[in-house]
Amino acid sequence: MISSLLVANRGEIACRVFRTCREWGIRTVAVHSDADENALHARVADTAVRLPGAAPAETYLRGDLIVKAALNAGADAVHPGYGFLSENADFARAVLDAGLVWIGPPPEAIEAMASKTRAKKLMGIEPLSTVTADDLPVLVKAAAGGGGRGMRVVRDIADLDGELTAARAEALRAFGDGEVFVEPYVEGGRHVEVQILADTHGTVWPLGTRDCSLQRRHQKVIEEAPAPGLGDLTQTLYDLSVRAARAVDYVGAGTVEFLVADGKAHFLEMNTRLQVEHPVTEAVFGIDLVALQIRVAEGAALENDPPRARGHAIEARLYAEDPAGAWAPQTGTLHRLTVPDGIRLDTGYTDGDPIGIHYDPMLAKAVAHAPTRAEALRTLSGALERATIHGPVTNRDLLVRSLRHEEFTTARMDTGFYERHLAELTTPAPDPYAPLAAALADAHGRSRFGGWRNLPSQPQTKRYLMAGTEHEVHYRHTRQGLTADGVRVVHADAGLVVLEVAGVRRKFEVARYDDQVFVNATALTALPRFPDPAADRAPGSLLAPMPGTVVRVSEGLAVGAAVRAGEPLLWLEAMKMEHKISAPAAGTLTALHATPGQQVEVGALLAVVQHNAPL
Repeated sequence: MISSLLVANRGEIACRVFRTCREWGIRTVAVHSDADENALHARVADTAVRLPGAAPAETYLRGDLIVKAALNAGADAVHPGYGFLSENADFARAVLDAGLVWIGPPPEAIEAMASKTRAKKLMGIEPLSTVTADDLPVLVKAAAGGGGRGMRVVRDIADLDGELTAARAEALRAFGDGEVFVEPYVEGGRHVEVQILADTHGTVWPLGTRDCSLQRRHQKVIEEAPAPGLGDLTQTLYDLSVRAARAVDYVGAGTVEFLVADGKAHFLEMNTRLQVEHPVTEAVFGIDLVALQIRVAEGAALENDPPRARGHAIEARLYAEDPAGAWAPQTGTLHRLTVPDGIRLDTGYTDGDPIGIHYDPMLAKAVAHAPTRAEALRTLSGALERATIHGPVTNRDLLVRSLRHEEFTTARMDTGFYERHLAELTTPAPDPYAPLAAALADAHGRSRFGGWRNLPSQPQTKRYLMAGTEHEVHYRHTRQGLTADGVRVVHADAGLVVLEVAGVRRKFEVARYDDQVFVNATALTALPRFPDPAADRAPGSLLAPMPGTVVRVSEGLAVGAAVRAGEPLLWLEAMKMEHKISAPAAGTLTALHATPGQQVEVGALLAVVQHNAPL
């Protein structure tokens, strides 16, 4: 029996595994990088072991250090979570060779399936050995790992070499393996997967389907179980998944992924680990997959038949990112995160935690389970809309709009959903009364109308930045309290403002953190009374959209070079993803401040492109 378990991971998945361990009376051991010294997963574990450094290559990808940590902490089992070393056969062997229990499949099964190229060959599929213009579009894909890292869609043959280079570099940093391959890119398909669970006694359970078609950068955003509208294809997917598991003598939890198009299933890969989206399967089948992983690792036999599925579950991934700004990850302090009762929230953060640059920007996963798909959609979208999320910019509004989009509610979505609809889903729709509510809350208690005065007070003015636009609001202090043109102020204090607009009373909850103000779900920035003239930048200035590391500068780029509009100039890495910085217009590079390896803060000046004036 396992009595102490180390999770070779961080954040949300480490906290998730620890929760089951506590319920089972298993002592928990965390590992943490220097950047994660005070992270939630390190705080909630019974024991925590430091991995010196911050970058994944120095810490969470160092299997030798993790095995040593498990032995030093007295753990007798290791759970890999997902990402990092979860699909690394050498790490699994090292765990077993150290006399520890491995909560995962045999190393041989990982070797057969963790490399997507080997997995496809096992299923009789060969990647493209050469690529011509006739093969386009194609998908460049990392052979190891997942999460959309090391993946690029290529539609122009001239872009292929550059995308191969970028994919190799990204895969090497994320997984320690730079192997990539190329395969045809299927347009208009749905991403559908089957959860499997196998024991050491020959039983393999297919635990339903999941649809994960809503993706950005080939990384899932919204997942649901069961996948809607598959009909007879469901059994075909079950049979293929069980066949794949039996072909490699699989043990434990795994996922077989497919692209479904025109009524046919195209095998993508088998993930030999727990998936991020496993909670929707747990909700529908009423099980704990982590607990079942532990039971299987202890040698227990599964029942002959899996449990019955009930209802529908939907999961939305809440990211600290700006969907309208090329999905740029965001950093800062997560001041507050709460969701209404009845929603499962898996997270690796608590109020006040910092969100740094080193790791994935996912803050949490929100999951709703209901008897029907329509009810689950309504529950989850309503809960996200009412959630309190104070901190960096997130994709919350995108999630709410996606869940309510007609293409999604009628289950007609595919993997191109965001390519088609991103603009409409990210069009700002802030509350027009939020700036006034913020100003009234800020004014509460700051001044009082003097009883000896007969003259009315002068109007007060405050300025806020909301959804990229500056707003100026005016109010007065009177004998009756605060007033504002066009609305009746029913109540105003530092945390709550009640306004009556056209006979309708509305409540605004207000929270302020320095210059950052949140009014219900609307974020604002309080602007100074007098703008800082030093904030102006020269036209054509390229600023870092997020904190990160300069990983590459375009070959041969130098001051004085002529650049084309949209030409890539340099690449930043932040939160395990590469972000391309391109020339905003055709012109001349007049300054270049970025060098490979340089750490930059958000807003740092990277380069200046002087626009070519028309002749």
